[in-house]
Amino acid sequence: MQKQILRCTLVFLLAVFTVITNGVADNWQQWRGTHNDGVSNETEAPIQWSQTENIKWRLPLPGEAASTPVVWEDKIFLTSAEGDSLVLLCIRTDGEELWKRTLGHGNRDVRGGEGNSAAPSPVTDGEHVWAFLGTGDLACYDFEGNQIWHTNLADRYGSFNLYFVMSTTPLLDKDRLYFQLIHSNAWVVLALDKMTGAEIWKHNRDSDATDECEQAYTSPILYRDAEREYLVVHGADYVTAHSLEDGAEIWRCGGFNPISSYNHSLRFVASPVATEGLIVVPSAKNGPVVGIDPAAPQGDITNSKWQLWKLRQGTPDVPSPLIHDGLVYLCRERGDLICLDAKTGEQLYRERTHRHRHRASPVYANGHIYLTSRDGIVNVVKTGRKFEIVASNSVGEVIAASPAIANGTLYLRSYQALYAIGAE
Repeated sequence: MQKQILRCTLVFLLAVFTVITNGVADNWQQWRGTHNDGVSNETEAPIQWSQTENIKWRLPLPGEAASTPVVWEDKIFLTSAEGDSLVLLCIRTDGEELWKRTLGHGNRDVRGGEGNSAAPSPVTDGEHVWAFLGTGDLACYDFEGNQIWHTNLADRYGSFNLYFVMSTTPLLDKDRLYFQLIHSNAWVVLALDKMTGAEIWKHNRDSDATDECEQAYTSPILYRDAEREYLVVHGADYVTAHSLEDGAEIWRCGGFNPISSYNHSLRFVASPVATEGLIVVPSAKNGPVVGIDPAAPQGDITNSKWQLWKLRQGTPDVPSPLIHDGLVYLCRERGDLICLDAKTGEQLYRERTHRHRHRASPVYANGHIYLTSRDGIVNVVKTGRKFEIVASNSVGEVIAASPAIANGTLYLRSYQALYAIGAE
């Protein structure tokens, strides 16, 4: 009898674990997925498609944007320009638009369509969705499209002063939204209450950066393991770690833009990425990439033993790094893919994919990496220490947004439409 009870209990626990695991795997609730690292647990992600093959549906969008769609069960959320307005859309996973809300006005296009004020991606917790814009507008909605609150961070913390547009995506964790607003008028790290928008804490971040280096287009990430947790912020010549309790700085690392050869236009765009025991920090314009030990103590760790390794040249300029199964993948601006050993930083290969600008960050699913170029071509590369392109796909439209993967479907957001890609 006791054995039968034990067996039933184990079966029940396994079932619960399976449901929880699948639930996590099925959603893509922020810019880089469940763990904000570009890694999906999906095992049925499509590998091949074209404008006529494996396209479930294509939904025309009201305007251009580089923001990534986020997915929770049967709903997709994404921001977009619509003329001078900026909007948040809710789309069902069968391709039907459920609602659209105007979040703000005053869209700004930069560099002839290179970007606009709808660059930040939304985030969701399964009950509410938050959207931030380059105008400073920040709003919370429920899944029925009812506005819970609205504020403007540029009004609250100083007007944004950047060469391009404010592009940072908020980080959602538990009951908080974390922001970094790094520009020529302010270097601010924030924690806001997700249900009210009220400030929990504000940290004024120090830097000796000058000129365009004062500005950053990166997004914050969270490092968390069994012993420590903190916020990681990258921009204005430094990467810094901050307490979740009050925003106080824990450590900082420089050396990305040495004074002896200072580049006055070295603004950071690619964000760091973390896995247990390692934080990978890119820079810009063919500069260095650094692997940092998350156990670093308080203070300045530049050129210390806490830098586990350093690749002196070859950083991605815009796409953020990807870490999977002991390997670090770096997608260069013109499509070169660099693979490093995560422990040592040893370069295993550097190979050419599609020779075109890459703005989207790479994502991983089911043994493959998806590299998206701006002309709409997505190369699918097999993971591992040897380079192999297994597919090259195109929808023939401009893409700057990173892909999202959920429920066996790959979502691609072009400047013209949202695509759902996968077997029918």
